[in-house]
Amino acid sequence: MVEAMIEFQSVTKQYQGGHPAVDSLTMSIDKGAITVFVGPSGCGKTTSLRMINRMVEPTSGTITVGGKDISTEPPARLRRSMGYVMQSAGLLPHRSVLDNIATVPRLIGVPKAAARKRAAELLDVVGLAPALGKRYPAQLSGGQQQRVGVARALAADPPVLLMDEPFSAVDPVVREELQQELLRLQRDLAKTIVFVTHDIDEATVLGDKVAVFAVGGRLAQYATPEEILRAPANDFVASFVGRDRGFRHLGFSGADGVQLHSVSTIRSSELKAVAEGGANGHWALVVDDDSRPLGWVSPRGGDLIPGGSLFRPGDTLRRALDAALSSPSGIGVAVDGNGRLAGVIKSNEVMELIEEVRRRREDGR
Repeated sequence: MVEAMIEFQSVTKQYQGGHPAVDSLTMSIDKGAITVFVGPSGCGKTTSLRMINRMVEPTSGTITVGGKDISTEPPARLRRSMGYVMQSAGLLPHRSVLDNIATVPRLIGVPKAAARKRAAELLDVVGLAPALGKRYPAQLSGGQQQRVGVARALAADPPVLLMDEPFSAVDPVVREELQQELLRLQRDLAKTIVFVTHDIDEATVLGDKVAVFAVGGRLAQYATPEEILRAPANDFVASFVGRDRGFRHLGFSGADGVQLHSVSTIRSSELKAVAEGGANGHWALVVDDDSRPLGWVSPRGGDLIPGGSLFRPGDTLRRALDAALSSPSGIGVAVDGNGRLAGVIKSNEVMELIEEVRRRREDGR
């Protein structure tokens, strides 16, 4: 049985003269896992997060962390015991990157030299070059600032990391990079992370469990991403998750049943001759001397055409479909663990398998 790190027991936050921001919240957050709070604006997800470190005090109910009632802990000490990452990174503009990261260790009495050494180590952990340690926040990109914010939150090696919409202010490409970086860090560090977002896609990518909050501060559903996508608890959750939840669910369905086929290949060294003479009336896959795919040559010949995304053993049906649909030939390329050609997959067969999975799900099998 998974051990709980954080527990809410009938927790309510009532502001004077208004409706509850959080209404009788009861839930257990697993130790060493990422739990995502998601929901529309004004649903109480950020309020719930901030009650964990007493930035917001609950009106009633009990919150425990590691089995200890947080109301018995001085707020300042409680906050120093947890990492906290916010949307704007919240870096101190007059301090260097290293000194920003060293803030909490210095507050808890770590000598300056040791704190800066720890900060320098964390630059590498979050994927930043050592030279950036001497810069100031204004000299960094938005994505770099958020990485510094994560490093600062990790500096005192806290067991709990609270993240309040930390990636929402960066562009989509950087956001995806930061999401993958967080998952990599979590594999290495196994912190208890509570992450707030308004984006259901981000929630399902990051969360071991997802808590969907409804307007009025009520917990509408608390489950794994797969269960929420497959079986929304009510109409509100179904509406919030969106009509394409069936496609999102493919990200949790294995593609073991996808058949691999052989394909005509040509070496990159032969590409010039094929480009001039055509590819014998069919698409041909171009590979290097190590059998790694490079792209396609059309039936009419011509230049090399990039081949789209690749499908790998153990990937999901969503990845299989993406590989097939992104390929200029309509044929997805499968590679082994070393990136060498393993075969190809056909889009019509992937679609048939998707329909079979959907039918089985609807039949309850």
